[in-house]
Amino acid sequence: MSRGRPLPSTTALRVLMAVAERGSTSAAADSTNLTQSAVSKQLLALEQLIGSPAFVRTPRGMILTEVGTIYLEHARTALKAMEDAALQVARLKPGPQVLRLQVPPIFGDRWLLPRFAEFTEAHPEIEVQFTTFVSATQSEAPDGIFRFLVAPLPGERTQYLFGHDVLMVSAPSYWQKNGVPGTIEQLADGVMLEHPQTELHWRYFAASSGRPDLAVRHITRFGYYTMVIRAALAGQGMALVPRGLMIDDLAAGRLVNPGGFGYRSDYGYWFARPDKASVSESMRIFEEWLLSVAVGMRD
Repeated sequence: MSRGRPLPSTTALRVLMAVAERGSTSAAADSTNLTQSAVSKQLLALEQLIGSPAFVRTPRGMILTEVGTIYLEHARTALKAMEDAALQVARLKPGPQVLRLQVPPIFGDRWLLPRFAEFTEAHPEIEVQFTTFVSATQSEAPDGIFRFLVAPLPGERTQYLFGHDVLMVSAPSYWQKNGVPGTIEQLADGVMLEHPQTELHWRYFAASSGRPDLAVRHITRFGYYTMVIRAALAGQGMALVPRGLMIDDLAAGRLVNPGGFGYRSDYGYWFARPDKASVSESMRIFEEWLLSVAVGMRD
């Protein structure tokens, strides 16, 4: 019997996903707990294995090739299947209660995970497993889901966290270079950073300010909202960001909101769980902790 083609490691697949989401090996290193050198080696090994580049290196970041896009789609499916299997096995074993939470990458990166150590230190008996999306074919549904939407979905019990208060921000270096705006017209003479599929766009801000006809001078669009915030932190332009997602960056001065420009968005972050599902003690404890932390973000 002939051996099949060698397959990439799970580490290589996670690196592929991280680089695709964040746009660089240095940013991917932050989310994979690897060094930048290790990330680059994993990516190089993957590209040698598949015999083709997975990314095109550009001044604006690393962009998936057609081959990379195919591998990314299947990498997500493969890793999800492994996570599902691990969760089913874990639930068969006696021991700590397992909570499976679906978390959008930007929410996990900018808000939840920086605060999650507090929960694990207080409740080491509760095992929490994070996933970023749910496939249509998986058998294990998450116990709770963080959503970014306008209103709760039918069949779910939801708690509003934050998100309606949206601010126009960038790094101090951007405002120093372009001048601190005093009017919306001066603000419109800048560079706007946007993600097409996230409803945080200049047109909503302008309309809420009574100037729906006012266009911004230039818009740079990114495939991931995480890249929008990364670009804002790098001083490449200004972005509309829910205050709760960047409260740490505002406090540290990494992002600045001159003039208090912003608007009230219909969208917000919610925590949801199936309405008819029984509530475990672990879920009750997690929800209690989550709401106590989020109360300071309310807008």
